[in-house]
Amino acid sequence: MDRTNWPALAEELDLYGSAETARLLTPAECRDLSALYENPELFRTTVDMARHRFGSGEYRYFTHDLPAPVAALRAALYPRLLPIARDWAARLGRPAPWPDDLDEWLARCHETGQDRSAQILLRYGEGDWNALHRDVFGELVFPLQVVIGLDEYGTDYTGGEFLMVEQRPRAQSRGTATPLRQGHGLVFTTRDRPVRSKRGWSAGAMRHGVSTVRSGRRHALGLVFHDAA
Repeated sequence: MDRTNWPALAEELDLYGSAETARLLTPAECRDLSALYENPELFRTTVDMARHRFGSGEYRYFTHDLPAPVAALRAALYPRLLPIARDWAARLGRPAPWPDDLDEWLARCHETGQDRSAQILLRYGEGDWNALHRDVFGELVFPLQVVIGLDEYGTDYTGGEFLMVEQRPRAQSRGTATPLRQGHGLVFTTRDRPVRSKRGWSAGAMRHGVSTVRSGRRHALGLVFHDAA
């Protein structure tokens, strides 16, 4: 965590809605996490994206009994992302309901009925993709989330870039495509980011997805800082 330049990351988030961290996991740790996909007892549900017309591929939601590395990553990232979240809320004139303690925030989610784990392990094969969407699972939302690439881009798979599309008012949308580097996190906005306008700040709506995997198999770990209804 300390290898990441967090002020620079915050500036990049302001500009593009996403920004990469330093390496958070070794290749061996990435392989270990990918292998967890074969243990269905670790997950509360499996989603077939084609069945729900979300795209093509699969992802699984962990139970609340998270594997130690997943729990540690989420706990370590939350306090580093919290100042950015509060700054964004101030600029947009929104409430900032997020306490310093992650467990306290998750308890608030559970009190409102958002009591299902939202941590995701995703698997894509050749031809798979993920439609543009937002991971808003209820009224309580943390404005930033993180995806970590678990395979080596260009070697284990090709294609499958992380996509973000910004809906600009009275203008055509702007898109970015980012390859996920193995072991690195990509911090991105859950639903919007502050955009300076003539009248101050406005919310720039954004969605994310994954481009078509052209070859190989792509795994990713998704860390969300609010739970699902």
